[in-house]
Amino acid sequence: MATYLVTGTSRGIGYEYCRQLQQRGDDVIAVCRSSSAELDQLGIRVETGVDITSDASVAELANKLQGIELDVLINNAGIINRVSLDNLDIESIRQQFEVNAIGPLRFTKALLPHLKTGSKVALMTSRMGSIDDNTSGGSYGYRMSKVALSMAGKSLSHDLKPEGIAVAILHPGLVSTRMTGFTQNGITPAASVKGLLARIDALTLDNTGTFWHSNGEVLPW
Repeated sequence: MATYLVTGTSRGIGYEYCRQLQQRGDDVIAVCRSSSAELDQLGIRVETGVDITSDASVAELANKLQGIELDVLINNAGIINRVSLDNLDIESIRQQFEVNAIGPLRFTKALLPHLKTGSKVALMTSRMGSIDDNTSGGSYGYRMSKVALSMAGKSLSHDLKPEGIAVAILHPGLVSTRMTGFTQNGITPAASVKGLLARIDALTLDNTGTFWHSNGEVLPW
């Protein structure tokens, strides 16, 4: 049995991570700004009121977790705002950088004292953050912030390897959630998380820093 901490857990992929981990017998700490009825019903530890864009909020959580060692830290929290060239909302782009890129880096740094040799860190990025795969343009804030998150993950994979901590950079696939408008073309959160957990389970220091699709495909940068 391992101990997992997951951010952004009130719904969607984050909630599904918690559900599947709890179902397979792992200990789960769910972190979110506010909980949901579904999350509360899982019977796991839920830490609410956590803002990953706030140094003070993240430090307060780290203090609450004193004495707890984490086997896996899953940085799942994120937002998407559609920003086009015709509607270039700079403040929206800045907010997406704060939540999607800087927030997970801040959070990982703060939680490092709770990790150990053999621990793992997962960053939920996106194929939309692949420069090579960008064939449609647009979505400036989301794309740019996810590129930045992937770069942070690659740097973390090098910096944490001497500590025996491996890092996965993960794309969930096109998933039918509220974030994607419950697209009819997407896979279910359950299918996505099943694949994502398989990638995390297979993560080692030999493949640390790899950019994976949930289906196991290695994605282009």
